[in-house]
Amino acid sequence: MQASIGMVGLAIAPKIYMARLGLAFIVLQLVVCPGIALSQATGDTLAGDTPAKTRLTPPTQQPEVPRARPGSTSSEPVIAPPIEGVKPYELRDSFNEMHYGHRHEAIDIMEPKDTPVRAVVDGTIQKLFLSKTGGNTIYEFDENRMYCYYYAHLERYAYGLHDGMSVSRGEIIGYVGSTGDAATAAPHLHFAIYLLGPHKHWWKGAPIDPYPVLERSLLMSSRSSPSQVYLILEMLHAGG
Repeated sequence: MQASIGMVGLAIAPKIYMARLGLAFIVLQLVVCPGIALSQATGDTLAGDTPAKTRLTPPTQQPEVPRARPGSTSSEPVIAPPIEGVKPYELRDSFNEMHYGHRHEAIDIMEPKDTPVRAVVDGTIQKLFLSKTGGNTIYEFDENRMYCYYYAHLERYAYGLHDGMSVSRGEIIGYVGSTGDAATAAPHLHFAIYLLGPHKHWWKGAPIDPYPVLERSLLMSSRSSPSQVYLILEMLHAGG
């Protein structure tokens, strides 16, 4: 009798292992890109299913306009997220939407007030500017002075931040707020990217859609992170 039970156990062990492996793969998909995994499971698109966070104004989608692109994909900026921990599926492309009568040409990242905002690249704080529409804003140039990164509606700046200051990628430079024309009930980071012209004016540049730049950077970061691999190994070890 015991021998029979042992043989049955040996027979079903591989099936149990494969089931655990399949479960681990599903978990990996959900961790790396939950929105994609869920849309594959339901057959729906991300745009239709992703719950939208609070919007500032009812957006009006306009026909797409040409967006500034460097000469090749490889020369496009590679940046860190301005908000630590933000996920690709939490982003929404609003570059061509009309906000307050003009094209948005940026992305709004909805976060609680006082959430730290971080420099997306190594660079220089070119200008701290108090704007009627943007409130407390930061214009950051990258080290090659090719791109300007714009952070707006900040509640306040990081202590000691000043014009001409060098900052490192990931360094806290400010905090999410709702200054300027942002709704008080909807604090967020207004983030934009500009391709600088030959004169390198902080107030003038060709807008680049930050959504695909951020999305690509986040996906690359998720795929290169070892944490997901460790998670799978732990699950398999626990099942063994």
